[in-house]
Amino acid sequence: MTRIEMTFNTLREQGKKALIPYIMAGDPNPGTTVSLMHELVHHGADVIEVGLPFSDPMADGETIALAGERAIAAGTSTRQAIDMVREFRKNNQHTPVLVMGYLNPVEIIGYDKFIAMCEDAGIDGVLMVDLPPQEAGSFTQKLANSHMNEIFLLAPTTLPARRDEVLKHGSGFIYYVSVKGVTGSKALDAADVGQHVQAIKAQTALPVCVGFGIRDGASAKAVGQYADGVIVGSELVKNFANVGNDAQQIAHAKKLILDKMDELRQAIDSL
Repeated sequence: MTRIEMTFNTLREQGKKALIPYIMAGDPNPGTTVSLMHELVHHGADVIEVGLPFSDPMADGETIALAGERAIAAGTSTRQAIDMVREFRKNNQHTPVLVMGYLNPVEIIGYDKFIAMCEDAGIDGVLMVDLPPQEAGSFTQKLANSHMNEIFLLAPTTLPARRDEVLKHGSGFIYYVSVKGVTGSKALDAADVGQHVQAIKAQTALPVCVGFGIRDGASAKAVGQYADGVIVGSELVKNFANVGNDAQQIAHAKKLILDKMDELRQAIDSL
Protein backbone atom coordinates (compact mmCIF):
# COMPACT_ATOMS: atom_id res chain seq x y z
CA MET A 1 0.00 0.00 0.00
CA THR A 2 1.34 3.44 -0.94
CA ARG A 3 1.55 6.44 1.38
CA ILE A 4 -1.29 8.04 -0.60
CA GLU A 5 -3.53 5.02 -0.08
CA MET A 6 -2.66 4.78 3.64
CA THR A 7 -3.38 8.48 4.12
CA PHE A 8 -6.83 8.27 2.57
CA ASN A 9 -7.63 5.15 4.59
CA THR A 10 -6.69 6.99 7.79
CA LEU A 11 -8.70 10.07 6.82
CA ARG A 12 -11.72 7.91 6.02
CA GLU A 13 -11.50 6.25 9.44
CA GLN A 14 -11.27 9.68 11.07
CA GLY A 15 -14.14 11.09 9.02
CA LYS A 16 -11.88 13.82 7.64
CA LYS A 17 -11.26 15.32 4.21
CA ALA A 18 -7.84 15.64 2.61
CA LEU A 19 -6.25 19.04 2.11
CA ILE A 20 -3.83 18.94 -0.81
CA PRO A 21 -1.85 22.11 -1.50
CA TYR A 22 -0.04 22.57 -4.81
CA ILE A 23 3.24 24.46 -5.07
CA MET A 24 5.65 24.89 -7.97
CA ALA A 25 9.10 23.43 -7.32
CA GLY A 26 11.71 26.19 -7.36
CA ASP A 27 9.27 29.09 -7.11
CA PRO A 28 10.30 31.79 -6.36
CA ASN A 29 13.73 30.18 -5.98
CA PRO A 30 15.03 26.65 -5.35
CA GLY A 31 15.94 27.43 -1.75
CA THR A 32 12.33 28.11 -0.74
CA THR A 33 10.57 24.88 -1.69
CA VAL A 34 11.67 22.30 0.89
CA SER A 35 11.11 24.50 3.93
CA LEU A 36 7.72 25.50 2.54
CA MET A 37 6.77 21.83 2.13
CA HIS A 38 7.49 21.22 5.82
CA GLU A 39 5.47 24.28 6.81
CA LEU A 40 2.54 23.14 4.67
CA VAL A 41 2.49 19.90 6.66
CA HIS A 42 2.49 21.83 9.93
CA HIS A 43 -0.50 23.80 8.67
CA GLY A 44 -2.64 20.83 7.74
CA ALA A 45 -1.49 19.40 4.41
CA ASP A 46 -2.37 15.71 4.08
CA VAL A 47 -0.72 15.32 0.67
CA ILE A 48 1.56 17.79 -1.12
CA GLU A 49 1.37 18.25 -4.87
CA VAL A 50 4.62 19.55 -6.35
CA GLY A 51 4.61 21.05 -9.83
CA LEU A 52 7.46 20.18 -12.18
CA PRO A 53 8.36 23.38 -14.06
CA PHE A 54 7.58 23.25 -17.78
CA SER A 55 7.60 25.93 -20.46
CA ASP A 56 4.24 25.04 -22.05
CA PRO A 57 1.83 24.00 -19.27
CA MET A 58 -1.39 23.54 -21.22
CA ALA A 59 -3.64 22.79 -18.23
CA ASP A 60 -2.49 25.74 -16.19
CA GLY A 61 -3.78 29.27 -16.03
CA GLU A 62 -1.65 32.36 -15.89
CA THR A 63 -0.81 32.16 -12.18
CA ILE A 64 0.79 28.71 -12.28
CA ALA A 65 2.22 29.19 -15.76
CA LEU A 66 4.11 32.24 -14.48
CA ALA A 67 5.23 30.27 -11.41
CA GLY A 68 6.76 27.73 -13.77
CA GLU A 69 8.51 30.51 -15.67
CA ARG A 70 9.93 31.90 -12.42
CA ALA A 71 11.16 28.46 -11.39
CA ILE A 72 12.82 27.84 -14.75
CA ALA A 73 14.41 31.30 -14.68
CA ALA A 74 15.78 30.44 -11.24
CA GLY A 75 17.41 27.34 -12.72
CA THR A 76 14.99 24.63 -11.57
CA SER A 77 14.99 21.50 -13.71
CA THR A 78 12.87 18.36 -13.41
CA ARG A 79 15.80 16.58 -11.79
CA GLN A 80 16.26 19.39 -9.27
CA ALA A 81 12.55 19.37 -8.47
CA ILE A 82 12.76 15.66 -7.68
CA ASP A 83 15.84 16.31 -5.55
CA MET A 84 13.77 18.75 -3.50
CA VAL A 85 11.41 15.92 -2.59
CA ARG A 86 14.44 13.78 -1.67
CA GLU A 87 15.58 16.56 0.67
CA PHE A 88 12.08 16.82 2.17
CA ARG A 89 12.12 13.08 2.85
CA LYS A 90 15.15 13.42 5.13
CA ASN A 91 12.85 14.82 7.81
CA ASN A 92 9.42 13.62 6.72
CA GLN A 93 8.73 9.99 5.89
CA HIS A 94 4.96 10.04 6.25
CA THR A 95 3.41 12.84 4.15
CA PRO A 96 2.63 11.68 0.61
CA VAL A 97 4.11 13.74 -2.23
CA LEU A 98 2.63 13.81 -5.70
CA VAL A 99 4.42 15.38 -8.66
CA MET A 100 2.41 16.97 -11.45
CA GLY A 101 3.88 17.79 -14.80
CA TYR A 102 4.01 17.24 -18.52
CA LEU A 103 5.42 14.44 -20.62
CA ASN A 104 8.09 16.24 -22.64
CA PRO A 105 10.72 16.47 -19.84
CA VAL A 106 10.00 12.87 -18.87
CA GLU A 107 10.62 11.69 -22.42
CA ILE A 108 13.91 13.60 -22.47
CA ILE A 109 15.03 11.97 -19.22
CA GLY A 110 13.61 8.57 -20.23
CA TYR A 111 10.61 6.84 -18.66
CA ASP A 112 12.57 4.22 -16.72
CA LYS A 113 15.10 6.71 -15.40
CA PHE A 114 12.38 9.17 -14.42
CA ILE A 115 10.48 6.51 -12.48
CA ALA A 116 13.68 5.32 -10.79
CA MET A 117 14.50 8.92 -9.78
CA CYS A 118 11.01 9.41 -8.35
CA GLU A 119 11.12 6.15 -6.42
CA ASP A 120 14.57 6.92 -5.02
CA ALA A 121 13.43 10.40 -3.92
CA GLY A 122 10.39 9.06 -2.06
CA ILE A 123 7.72 10.33 -4.43
CA ASP A 124 4.36 8.58 -4.01
CA GLY A 125 2.39 9.57 -7.08
CA VAL A 126 2.77 10.97 -10.58
CA LEU A 127 0.27 13.00 -12.60
CA MET A 128 1.22 13.63 -16.22
CA VAL A 129 -1.39 15.99 -17.63
CA ASP A 130 -0.83 15.03 -21.27
CA LEU A 131 -0.51 11.25 -20.86
CA PRO A 132 -3.99 9.73 -21.38
CA PRO A 133 -4.74 6.42 -19.65
CA GLN A 134 -5.19 4.48 -22.87
CA GLU A 135 -1.64 5.41 -23.87
CA ALA A 136 0.00 5.10 -20.44
CA GLY A 137 0.44 1.33 -20.71
CA SER A 138 3.82 0.26 -19.39
CA PHE A 139 4.34 3.61 -17.62
CA THR A 140 1.36 2.84 -15.36
CA GLN A 141 2.63 -0.67 -14.67
CA LYS A 142 6.18 0.50 -13.95
CA LEU A 143 4.89 3.09 -11.49
CA ALA A 144 2.87 0.39 -9.74
CA ASN A 145 5.91 -1.88 -9.64
CA SER A 146 7.78 0.96 -7.91
CA HIS A 147 4.93 1.43 -5.38
CA MET A 148 3.76 4.72 -6.82
CA ASN A 149 0.27 5.78 -7.85
CA GLU A 150 -0.60 7.21 -11.22
CA ILE A 151 -3.16 9.97 -10.86
CA PHE A 152 -5.43 10.94 -13.73
CA LEU A 153 -7.64 13.95 -14.33
CA LEU A 154 -11.37 13.79 -14.97
CA ALA A 155 -13.22 16.90 -16.14
CA PRO A 156 -16.88 17.90 -16.60
CA THR A 157 -16.40 17.30 -20.33
CA THR A 158 -14.82 13.84 -20.02
CA LEU A 159 -16.68 11.34 -22.19
CA PRO A 160 -17.90 8.08 -20.59
CA ALA A 161 -15.38 5.91 -22.46
CA ARG A 162 -12.48 8.06 -21.28
CA ARG A 163 -13.83 8.08 -17.73
CA ASP A 164 -13.97 4.29 -17.76
CA GLU A 165 -10.30 4.18 -18.80
CA VAL A 166 -9.30 6.58 -16.03
CA LEU A 167 -11.17 4.57 -13.40
CA LYS A 168 -9.63 1.36 -14.71
CA HIS A 169 -6.00 2.52 -14.76
CA GLY A 170 -5.85 5.24 -12.09
CA SER A 171 -4.84 4.61 -8.50
CA GLY A 172 -4.40 6.54 -5.26
CA PHE A 173 -7.23 8.97 -5.96
CA ILE A 174 -9.11 10.52 -8.86
CA TYR A 175 -8.41 14.20 -9.54
CA TYR A 176 -11.66 15.82 -10.61
CA VAL A 177 -11.31 19.17 -12.39
CA SER A 178 -14.18 21.27 -11.10
CA VAL A 179 -14.53 23.68 -14.02
CA LYS A 180 -14.32 23.82 -17.79
CA GLY A 181 -11.07 25.71 -17.87
CA VAL A 182 -7.54 25.91 -16.58
CA THR A 183 -6.10 26.19 -13.08
CA GLY A 184 -7.25 29.30 -11.26
CA SER A 185 -10.64 29.45 -12.98
CA LYS A 186 -13.31 31.29 -11.03
CA ALA A 187 -16.61 29.79 -12.18
CA LEU A 188 -17.09 27.09 -9.52
CA ASP A 189 -20.58 25.58 -9.17
CA ALA A 190 -20.44 23.37 -6.08
CA ALA A 191 -23.78 21.69 -6.75
CA ASP A 192 -22.71 20.73 -10.26
CA VAL A 193 -19.38 19.47 -8.91
CA GLY A 194 -21.31 17.41 -6.38
CA GLN A 195 -23.37 15.70 -9.08
CA HIS A 196 -20.25 14.77 -11.05
CA VAL A 197 -18.37 13.57 -7.97
CA GLN A 198 -21.29 11.40 -6.90
CA ALA A 199 -21.48 9.90 -10.40
CA ILE A 200 -17.76 9.07 -10.28
CA LYS A 201 -18.06 7.59 -6.79
CA ALA A 202 -20.82 5.31 -8.04
CA GLN A 203 -18.25 3.73 -10.38
CA THR A 204 -15.15 3.50 -8.20
CA ALA A 205 -13.95 2.92 -4.64
CA LEU A 206 -11.07 5.34 -5.19
CA PRO A 207 -11.19 8.64 -3.30
CA VAL A 208 -12.22 11.61 -5.44
CA CYS A 209 -10.47 14.94 -4.85
CA VAL A 210 -11.48 18.21 -6.47
CA GLY A 211 -9.19 20.93 -7.76
CA PHE A 212 -9.24 24.03 -10.04
CA GLY A 213 -11.26 27.02 -8.83
CA ILE A 214 -11.05 26.49 -5.06
CA ARG A 215 -9.83 29.71 -3.52
CA ASP A 216 -11.11 30.06 0.05
CA GLY A 217 -12.66 28.29 2.99
CA ALA A 218 -16.19 28.72 1.65
CA SER A 219 -15.48 27.07 -1.70
CA ALA A 220 -13.39 24.34 -0.05
CA LYS A 221 -16.23 23.55 2.35
CA ALA A 222 -18.83 23.60 -0.41
CA VAL A 223 -16.84 21.10 -2.48
CA GLY A 224 -15.78 19.10 0.57
CA GLN A 225 -19.40 18.12 1.17
CA TYR A 226 -19.07 15.80 -1.81
CA ALA A 227 -15.36 15.13 -2.34
CA ASP A 228 -12.82 13.17 -0.31
CA GLY A 229 -10.34 16.02 -0.58
CA VAL A 230 -9.73 19.48 -1.99
CA ILE A 231 -6.72 20.60 -4.02
CA VAL A 232 -5.66 24.23 -3.92
CA GLY A 233 -2.94 25.67 -6.14
CA SER A 234 -3.32 29.09 -7.75
CA GLU A 235 -4.61 30.70 -4.57
CA LEU A 236 -1.35 29.73 -2.85
CA VAL A 237 1.08 30.16 -5.73
CA LYS A 238 -0.13 33.69 -6.55
CA ASN A 239 1.58 35.01 -3.42
CA PHE A 240 5.03 34.53 -4.98
CA ALA A 241 4.15 36.57 -8.08
CA ASN A 242 6.19 39.67 -7.37
CA VAL A 243 8.56 38.81 -4.54
CA GLY A 244 11.74 38.35 -6.59
CA ASN A 245 14.59 37.22 -4.31
CA ASP A 246 13.77 39.63 -1.49
CA ALA A 247 13.88 37.56 1.72
CA GLN A 248 11.37 39.77 3.53
CA GLN A 249 8.86 39.59 0.71
CA ILE A 250 9.30 35.83 0.40
CA ALA A 251 8.69 35.45 4.15
CA HIS A 252 5.55 37.57 3.89
CA ALA A 253 4.32 35.52 0.91
CA LYS A 254 4.88 32.29 2.87
CA LYS A 255 2.86 33.72 5.76
CA LEU A 256 -0.03 34.48 3.42
CA ILE A 257 0.15 30.93 2.04
CA LEU A 258 0.12 29.40 5.51
CA ASP A 259 -2.72 31.67 6.65
CA LYS A 260 -4.72 30.42 3.67
CA MET A 261 -3.87 26.83 4.62
CA ASP A 262 -5.24 27.46 8.11
CA GLU A 263 -8.44 28.89 6.63
CA LEU A 264 -8.89 25.90 4.32
CA ARG A 265 -8.10 23.35 7.03
CA GLN A 266 -10.57 24.89 9.44
CA ALA A 267 -13.27 25.02 6.76
CA ILE A 268 -13.07 21.38 5.70
CA ASP A 269 -12.66 20.16 9.28
CA SER A 270 -15.96 21.80 10.14
CA LEU A 271 -17.86 19.49 7.81
